Amino acid sequence: MSMHIQWYPGHMTKTRRMMEAHMKLVDMVIELMDARVPLSSKNPDIDRLAAGKPRLIILTKSDIADTNMTARWAEYFRRSGFFTLPMDLKAGKKKANTTLLANAVSTMMKEKLARQAKKGRLAVPIRAMVAGIPNVGKSTFINMLAGRAVASVADRPGVTRGRQWITVRPEGKTPRAGEYGGFDLMDTPGVLWPKFEDADVGLRLAVTGAVSDTILDKITLAEHLITMLGETAPAALSTRFKLSLSTETVESAPRNALTAIGAARGFKMKGDTIDLERTAIMLLDEFRGGKLGRITLESPGTVNKPKPESIEPVASCDRLISNVPAELPPYGE
Repeated sequence: MSMHIQWYPGHMTKTRRMMEAHMKLVDMVIELMDARVPLSSKNPDIDRLAAGKPRLIILTKSDIADTNMTARWAEYFRRSGFFTLPMDLKAGKKKANTTLLANAVSTMMKEKLARQAKKGRLAVPIRAMVAGIPNVGKSTFINMLAGRAVASVADRPGVTRGRQWITVRPEGKTPRAGEYGGFDLMDTPGVLWPKFEDADVGLRLAVTGAVSDTILDKITLAEHLITMLGETAPAALSTRFKLSLSTETVESAPRNALTAIGAARGFKMKGDTIDLERTAIMLLDEFRGGKLGRITLESPGTVNKPKPESIEPVASCDRLISNVPAELPPYGE
């Protein structure tokens, strides 16, 4: 059941060069990562591309990731020197998300804002590049901030193909000089890196939908997902499909587990054989949609800390955000 995944289409090389060329135009970088696979979805090339720029990590899809594990990952990245915010991008979360974001950015960019205030300038928007792997939620994030559909959204990688600028301004009260004045966001296409040195990274990205399904064997990929679930959420499959699958079956005999799942759903072909292709597609879709429960596939206790090149280490993003001046009006009010 071996599977070594590599996916780096030509447009990603173009995107990487574009990001490098336009980095000088932005004040900071907002890097989106998938809360279900935080480290696997962290593109190592962005560390170099964003060197010297303040960087904010947004953990997307936190609504379908394990809550406790998301908190551990957020603290992990904060201790590694990154400002980090878990974020649920579903409809109805705009006010809470934009307030968190405005407070974090006001802290990160306080020197720039102070210089503006000293000069008596009106609030100037922060120019930020939004970056991340394919299908991590960049367009959904931008549309949430803008309050309208300004970026293309689809449940597959590779939809955004060129950069675009999106204007986001605070609603209601006009910010004063030196206060957070919204964003000019540079949306960039999702980009991976040329080679996954760790085969497990490629597999995690594939099961979460960051790699194009058109290049993958769905049955083999679903079997790998079953093995991962046996290690991280062993009861998820039995609960969802009302089966009595042993941990040993889930971890060591994923084909048997996949067959049992197909039988439970009635996915039979002629001769009562199970349609494994259909079963695999259904299982991947249900995992990606959060129907198997809130699941995180990797733990911060099993990896080395990343080494950010772009910012000074901080003790706690929460502490810094709590020190935002009281007179700063919440974004959107």
